Amino acid sequence: MKYTPTAKPLMLMTKTSHTCLIVSSMASLVLLMMVLYGTMSSQQPGGSSLRHDYQLLGRPLYKLDLSWPKNPELYTGDVFGVAVNQYAGVVYVAQRGDNAPKVLVFTTDGDYLMSWNTTTLEKPHGIFLADAASSNPTVWITDVGNGPYGHCIKRYTPSGKLLQVLGTPGKAGSGLDPLQFDQPAEIFVHDSGEIYIVDGDGGMNNRLIKLSKEQKVMWMHGEKGQGLAQFYIPHSVTVDTAQRVWVADRGNKRIQVFNSVTGEWLGTWGSCFTEDAPYSVRLTPDKKYFVVVQLNTNQISLLDAPPVGMIGQCRVVSVIQLADDVKPHLVDLDLKTGALYVAEIGAQQAQKFTPFSLGENFL
Repeated sequence: MKYTPTAKPLMLMTKTSHTCLIVSSMASLVLLMMVLYGTMSSQQPGGSSLRHDYQLLGRPLYKLDLSWPKNPELYTGDVFGVAVNQYAGVVYVAQRGDNAPKVLVFTTDGDYLMSWNTTTLEKPHGIFLADAASSNPTVWITDVGNGPYGHCIKRYTPSGKLLQVLGTPGKAGSGLDPLQFDQPAEIFVHDSGEIYIVDGDGGMNNRLIKLSKEQKVMWMHGEKGQGLAQFYIPHSVTVDTAQRVWVADRGNKRIQVFNSVTGEWLGTWGSCFTEDAPYSVRLTPDKKYFVVVQLNTNQISLLDAPPVGMIGQCRVVSVIQLADDVKPHLVDLDLKTGALYVAEIGAQQAQKFTPFSLGENFL
């Protein structure tokens, strides 16, 4: 073929054009990665200095909602728990402190609604919204206080009126009839009305108890230890749609799984928690992921939920790495929108994370 002098400059131009395109694409990709995975540290007036400092690791599934709540200065105590009513669009935040309201109530959009200045709560720990779809939803709160109202689980109206007390107020114990608790950590109320309780946030008990709708004991695991179906500081409990009960066995750095009907032990997840224990466990509305909090490493992890009939080994899909000393404690999810709310003891706040994907809904 005859050599054509103009061919080389044309090839050079094409190479240059391709190079520019590649460089431009790489720059865009780097910028996108910085947005997805980089440290978010913008500050909101009146907010904590720790408020917006986090990183996304692995697959990006959630992003921080910088606008929630609209009045973060209302947090005046140590925030321990959070519960969501997805139908009413209301979020309940439990906090401790001598002069702090025990519960703050916000909308899911971040507007402040009210606070509970009840004297019937000493040290709220776990909080759960039950019967959300009914005309009479209720708020359950575990109280780990040592005073005359402590060592109990209490049920309230949405406005803070005390309706019922489970346990013997002011008396720590292990009795089942009548019920006694010692620093009960969390409660989960199933849509059927059946109740699951993890009792023992450092007290004498290390128990998982299932109560019937009539609040009678159906089955229990209550032995302290490291063996199967034994616990050391059971801290959080949730139930999936496949009749499986998932318990954050904090002191043993593992999650244990049980059959919700029989109480039979089904399996254990431990390989994901070698650095720090699981403190909270919840299932996303699409049933794809478990949200697990690790307080000491300041992490919120999303783990693949196993299919029905399997437990297998845990697999971390995504991590929200919070700043040092934020100390995330317990979480809840809006089962309508998939939004994740995190109670943070160290930062003295609750934060909202929304499902995140490029151009499509996560849930």
